[in-house]
Amino acid sequence: MSPAPAVSSADARAELAALCARGIDWRLDPSRTITLGSATRPAAVLVLFGRLDATSADTARPAVAADLDVLLQRRAGTLGHHAGQVAFPGGRLEPTDDGPVAAALREAGEEVGLDAAGVEVLGTLGSLPVPVSNHLVTPVPAWWTTPSRVAAVDHAETVDVFRLPVADLLDPANRASVAHTRAGVTFRTPAFVVDGVLVWGFTAIVLSRMFDALGWAVPWDDRRLVTPEV
Repeated sequence: MSPAPAVSSADARAELAALCARGIDWRLDPSRTITLGSATRPAAVLVLFGRLDATSADTARPAVAADLDVLLQRRAGTLGHHAGQVAFPGGRLEPTDDGPVAAALREAGEEVGLDAAGVEVLGTLGSLPVPVSNHLVTPVPAWWTTPSRVAAVDHAETVDVFRLPVADLLDPANRASVAHTRAGVTFRTPAFVVDGVLVWGFTAIVLSRMFDALGWAVPWDDRRLVTPEV
């Protein structure tokens, strides 16, 4: 049987919009449960997909178009939470933000210099709790209609900005799990390792579950463990 044709970039945009419309079940394990209270802060992240201009995926038979990518950044190692991790642009909602979409776009501008005029917001997905920092985070999927130059703006927060091919993230050879132990119970969460770049934690959970819900994921060995440097 011939392999299914790769999802084109145009199809990917439409499928992302449809996912926002129907919603998603994050299937979170109990370790990510937090008690919401006055100390819990709302936040938002921009999950920005687009088309790479010159670079394509290394995967021989990608499940999606080889030029489909997602924008990520590496957080500074001196931050109090999620130090050194690869993450989406984003942050807390401020009183002046008109909801999570405004917050995600504002934070992306402040952190990586993104020009919001070239971004089409496709919707929002259900909020996820982040217990370690006591945030409730809303992912904001978007499409990069007119890519702009991006780079780390404030090195106290961001030290690197890059675009990863989605096909490389989906490659089973680049997928793994991270083990977390809380209260004597060990849980595993998804991770990606692409050309030495480790994506784990909240960001990997969001990407992995989105790929599953979109039907882009291919079978991979979740028994392969990687250990983040923390």
